[in-house]
Amino acid sequence: MTEVWVTGMAAIAPNGVGVDDYWDATLSGRSGIYPISGFDATSYPVRVAGEVPDFDAGRHLPPRLLTQTDRMTRYALAAADWAVADAEVPPDVDGEFGVLTAAAAGGFEFGQRELEKLWGQGPDRVSAYQSFAWFYAVNTGQISIRHGLRGTGSVLVAGQAGGLDAIAEAARMLRRGTTTLVLTGGFEASVCPWGLVACATTGTMSTEPDPRWAYLPFDERASGAVPGEGGALLVLEDAVAAARRGAPRVHGRIAGHAATFDPPPGSTREPGLARAVRAALRDADLPVGAIDAVFADAAGTPDRDRAEVDALREVFGPRGVPVTAPKSMTGRLDSGSGPLDVVAALLSLRDGVLPPTIGTRRAPDELDLVLDEPRGLPLRAVLVLAREPGGFNSALVVTA
Repeated sequence: MTEVWVTGMAAIAPNGVGVDDYWDATLSGRSGIYPISGFDATSYPVRVAGEVPDFDAGRHLPPRLLTQTDRMTRYALAAADWAVADAEVPPDVDGEFGVLTAAAAGGFEFGQRELEKLWGQGPDRVSAYQSFAWFYAVNTGQISIRHGLRGTGSVLVAGQAGGLDAIAEAARMLRRGTTTLVLTGGFEASVCPWGLVACATTGTMSTEPDPRWAYLPFDERASGAVPGEGGALLVLEDAVAAARRGAPRVHGRIAGHAATFDPPPGSTREPGLARAVRAALRDADLPVGAIDAVFADAAGTPDRDRAEVDALREVFGPRGVPVTAPKSMTGRLDSGSGPLDVVAALLSLRDGVLPPTIGTRRAPDELDLVLDEPRGLPLRAVLVLAREPGGFNSALVVTA
């Protein structure tokens, strides 16, 4: 089977802009979760979030793009530039370069602003760019236009799980021979009034106003997650083609994936997460014992955390594998979370260290959760998990 290599990557997160800054903050246990500062959120039930504080879009993009893009797309465009530069992709492959991104919300802030103009000032005041700036597929389109890419382009919409699904589908494109190089991942930026109202109605968000205690995955005090913004992009290549062109670095390998769907509430059938994990291991042709660590979905609600613990115990046994949740420092980024966790997993494989889960003080006894400090250990294969309320499960195996 064709090997799929990660030859470039880029990240923008609430606790770090750029891969190096994000990794330094993550290993240091430095959180990017604070009271919401982009607007007055004091009247909203959710009042803390992971916002990206140090990103000046004007330094990275021309003015014409700033007028037609949401923050989500500005992050994605800058990250695409960085990931392509990291992979040192030569210009002559652009025509076969594919783009596959994930989105859950789309350009919420842009959409809210233009709808406010429609209601308050009339239709002639609405930007023509509203026709696409809000759309789920806009990141794929804008990246393709900016880089002159004419390969396969698509978008996946599956909430939190969609980011991993996008990476997996990009890997399948390479294995099918559709292309030899794909830019993939996901970004979100829906921390705005419209986005906050949308996520607050799900019942999965924490209403704790103190950012230190708002998001405590697997803790007995867990009361929900917090929203965040950002994400990551990866350059995936067919290994033979990457070696032929002399790709300067290989961050790791996308080895296997599976996606499942939970049964409806009240069903007697089992949830699908454990089944997704086993199927991903089969796809990677790895035994259970080959997985050295798990990057958890870490929903932050007692019932969903318990379901994840049960699935991990079912597959790996009690305390059978170290588990970490670096998104405890960023919040849940919807489609951006999975790709950002994959970047963290690749860096963990490189450095032989797992980042900590912050905030959580007492995890279930059957869960070997990395707390407080990074944990150094040999790593060759890592499992990344993502779920979305409504039934989506995704499991991705990444190897050195």
